[in-house]
Amino acid sequence: MAKTILIVDDSSSLRTVVKIALQRAGYDVVEASDGADALAKLNQLAKVHLIVSDVNMPNMDGITFVQQVKLHARHKFAPVIMLTTEDQAAKKDQGRAAGAKAWIVKPFNPPQLLDAVSKLILP
Repeated sequence: MAKTILIVDDSSSLRTVVKIALQRAGYDVVEASDGADALAKLNQLAKVHLIVSDVNMPNMDGITFVQQVKLHARHKFAPVIMLTTEDQAAKKDQGRAAGAKAWIVKPFNPPQLLDAVSKLILP
C-alpha cells in the first residue's frame, strides 16, 4: 500500500509539480491550498505519512499549521518538510520549534525533495 503525503501550498502550480514528482515515486498525494484547508483534509484521513508545507499562505500560515498538526493525536508524529521561499535562520528556527523536520528553499529540484522524503518517511 502506497504511503500518503499531504501537500500544503497556496500555489496550485507548485502543488502540481510536487504531486507529479511524488506520484512518480509511488506515493499517494492529497492536496490542500492552505493550513486551514489542510487541517480539514487531515480530519478525513486515517493516516498521513508525511506533510510538505509552504510557510507563507493565506488563512493559516505553515508554521501555525504545523503547530496545529502536532496537537492532533492521529497525525502528530507525521514528519513535516517545509518547502518555502523563506531562508532566514529565524524562520527556520520557528519551523523547527513547531515540529518541522526538514527545510527546502524554493526554487527546488524534485530529486532534492524526494531525497528528503525518503529520509523521513517510515518504511
